[in-house]
Amino acid sequence: MSDLQRQYLDIDQKAGEIRTVQMILQPTTPKSDRLLATVLLFYCNEETMTDSHDDHESPIKTPKQLIVAVLAGLLVPIIIIVLLIQYVSNDKKVGAGSSALTPEAIVARISPVADEGYTFKDASGPKVLQSGEAVYKMVCAACHDTGAAGAPKLGDAASWGPRIAQGYDKVLANAIGGLRAMPAKGGNPDLDDVEVARAVVHLANAGGAKFKEPEVKAAAANAEASAK
Repeated sequence: MSDLQRQYLDIDQKAGEIRTVQMILQPTTPKSDRLLATVLLFYCNEETMTDSHDDHESPIKTPKQLIVAVLAGLLVPIIIIVLLIQYVSNDKKVGAGSSALTPEAIVARISPVADEGYTFKDASGPKVLQSGEAVYKMVCAACHDTGAAGAPKLGDAASWGPRIAQGYDKVLANAIGGLRAMPAKGGNPDLDDVEVARAVVHLANAGGAKFKEPEVKAAAANAEASAK
């Protein structure tokens, strides 16, 4: 139907509606005729509205579709906002009940970095002499575990035999004063002679010697006793 034909139909329909309204308003019109005219007027208006609705039909045709559209309009922006927040603040959060807030964890975080791997001692206090095994692991093991620079290996009786035959005093003197590639006191001048002697006994006895532990001076013995 062309636009011109639609306009003529609208005009004709409006004219009919006007005549119907006039008939309804006339007091001389019987009640039955006025009732019939009212029904016809309502029917014409309903048909006109239906035609107009068909011309501009919406994709939402049912209440279910309307509910889905409303929910989608609400949920989609919320989901987008939540995803953006998670993307921006993607750092790991520490919850109130996690182990990161225990007293031990807090102390570990605020403790000085210099405390890691160090044992602090009172420099003004009496020196505590180390055992022969401790001195060996700290100073001697680098060469005597591998035999580097011709050093006799720990537990190698064949290599230690000639050295043990020289006697305890000679082996100790070489360890304290140094011999060929071996520096004095293994390169640690802070070691006490008694500590070096203990390391010599530990090393030589592993190679077959039967040296006795060196005697400790009275002052050093008192320091060790007080430390224990």
